[in-house]
Amino acid sequence: MKKFMGRNFLLETKTAKNLYHNHAAKMPIFDYHCHISPQEIADDKQFENITQAWLYGDHYKWRAMRANGVDEKFCTGNATDWEKFEKWAETVPNTIRNPLFHWTHLELKKFFGIDKILGPKTAKEIWDECNTKLQTPEYTCRNIIRMADVHTICTTDDPVDTLEHHRNIKEDGFEVNVLPAWRPDKAMTVEDPDFFNEYVNKLGDAANVEIKTFTDFIDAIDNRHQFFHDNGCRLSDHGLETIIAEDYTKEEINQIFNKIRSGSKLIQNEILKFKSCMLYEFGIMDHSRGWTQQFHLGALRNNNTRLLKQLGPDTGFDSIGDFEIARPLSKLLDRLDLENQLAQTVIYNLNPRDNELIATMIGNYQDGSVAGKMQFGSGWWFLDQKDGMERQMNALSYQGLLGQFIGMLTDSRSFLSYTRHEYFRRTLCNLIGNDVESGQVPNDMVLLGEMVENICFNNAHKYFNFGD
Repeated sequence: MKKFMGRNFLLETKTAKNLYHNHAAKMPIFDYHCHISPQEIADDKQFENITQAWLYGDHYKWRAMRANGVDEKFCTGNATDWEKFEKWAETVPNTIRNPLFHWTHLELKKFFGIDKILGPKTAKEIWDECNTKLQTPEYTCRNIIRMADVHTICTTDDPVDTLEHHRNIKEDGFEVNVLPAWRPDKAMTVEDPDFFNEYVNKLGDAANVEIKTFTDFIDAIDNRHQFFHDNGCRLSDHGLETIIAEDYTKEEINQIFNKIRSGSKLIQNEILKFKSCMLYEFGIMDHSRGWTQQFHLGALRNNNTRLLKQLGPDTGFDSIGDFEIARPLSKLLDRLDLENQLAQTVIYNLNPRDNELIATMIGNYQDGSVAGKMQFGSGWWFLDQKDGMERQMNALSYQGLLGQFIGMLTDSRSFLSYTRHEYFRRTLCNLIGNDVESGQVPNDMVLLGEMVENICFNNAHKYFNFGD
């Protein structure tokens, strides 16, 4: 019987162990999509305790705690940090076979050297040991990043953001690249006239543009796009249920914009036309400045209306959705490709039924200009666990080129989540190792070692080309 999460955790074969320990483990981390705070990096924040580092903002853990019968005050409420940690510790034993169980213990081991199982009996000693270390200079945010051997971090930022924290980080001479990524979702929220109009006003202020017409609106967005570019951004991101690609005319979009700016509510067809136009315009901007565009597709968000009103979004009430994906995605990509303005693109899929759909769709728009120009993004959100990652890599392998895959990201709000890269790398090496041992892949460690190193770091470093 193997030791729980020992040196060869998830590595079932000799080949897998070789690939991981001699190749994957030595590669730095290129975390091209996350939600950590650039201000906390700029301030080099020091967490007072493990709850602040671990449980604040982590809706994965909140979902598990609620399922374990934990009252909301211990998740997002006013319980003390110790009380919240204690309730998480009570929950952890019941997360066995959930990735949270592995993530929790990988993080304890990697960052704190703790090899104990977290539970009610060990909660206090683990709380004390983590907190003692977190209060030392070695455990500031920047030092945690260094501990994880991170090369590049791309945060998630709204077009109206000042990016002052990114500039401060750079001016401080922090050796890790911390770059903004453009997330313009709020510029498409025309289903809510009040929210949208307030956002347009903020956008106009940020761009120093008076927005009266749709042309003014696009000019203001392009102004901010250039500002992000000047601050090192080369990557956009869109969080969508599915791509929207309705037909529209310029006249229709001008009328729709004027209508919503007058405070009138749009009908559904107008909403779809406007969003379709915006996705196209964003794609044109990304291509014009040599950016990569990302699409996170398939989440059915904010299902619990009562708790959405009470707690707000991003608090753990989202799930996998079942939307039409192929036709609108093809239509948008084709619109951009017809004019030779299709940027490098990464598509993340949340419903595993659509894995082969995405894996075959990207093949339609590979044009030989860039290796792996169109990417099937790694297992995302509910799928960034062993089975989900294996299914994504299998679909990509069978329908495309695993060797051009740009690998894993954290998609996290926690500085301790870099172990998700280790989790992915072990899974990758095990997948390839099993194929070698079964005779499906040649036992060529030079070839396979280079492939693993490329997927873990080199491909992303080359693909995004941030100029470092």
